[in-house]
Amino acid sequence: MKITLSKNAVQLGERAADLTAKLLKEAIAQKGEARLVLSTGASQFETLAALVKEDVDWSGVEVFHLDEYVDLPMDHPASFRKYIKERFGDLVHPKAIHYVKTEDDTVANIAALTEELHKAPVDVALIGIGENAHVAFNDPPADFQNPNAYIIVNLDTKCRNQQLGEGWFSTFDDVPKQAVSMTVPEIMRAKTIISSVPHKVKAKAIKDTLENDPTPYVPATILKKHADWNLFVDENSASEVDIQKYL
Repeated sequence: MKITLSKNAVQLGERAADLTAKLLKEAIAQKGEARLVLSTGASQFETLAALVKEDVDWSGVEVFHLDEYVDLPMDHPASFRKYIKERFGDLVHPKAIHYVKTEDDTVANIAALTEELHKAPVDVALIGIGENAHVAFNDPPADFQNPNAYIIVNLDTKCRNQQLGEGWFSTFDDVPKQAVSMTVPEIMRAKTIISSVPHKVKAKAIKDTLENDPTPYVPATILKKHADWNLFVDENSASEVDIQKYL
């Protein structure tokens, strides 16, 4: 585990993007291509804004989507596919983006996405941490052993309230109750994991993640067992923990 403390979310995003770009360029130099997993949400704004400005040969980068709400159309303001398309895909035009599609036959969509994902290893996974310390939509208690790449999950109240609080939905009842999410074991297979976690609202999640041993009740704690996990925090998200102990 390597932790980088930044003054604010913008500096955090720039540093996380710099590392991401470096690793992608190394992968492209070594094997002619790179594979990237993207997460979404308000905590990823600054990182993605900086990443699209990096000097990367995006035509050599294949992108995989981390999670999406069940039965939410892509043109909905809260759609994570819309988020990735507008904030990343339409700006850098990568080799391919493999979205999590939840319309029609979700099981068949998951199978097709899994087949694409398993064609080669993931070089870099940008994995945020939720207010309830979830990774992707693996809410506590998370399944640390699931053998599948993607699963349909039920979203807990705290997770749904986070989506409401970030302004994606008008009312709590509008927030979907289910999502398709990459599983914890699949996330852990990535060669490098980069977690951008700014803002005061994430302070308790950072505290719980750093101060607990790996436990399904604080899902992000599992990331500490990864061989190359890079956690980026700012002064706000690190405000409830003695961060100097971990630097």
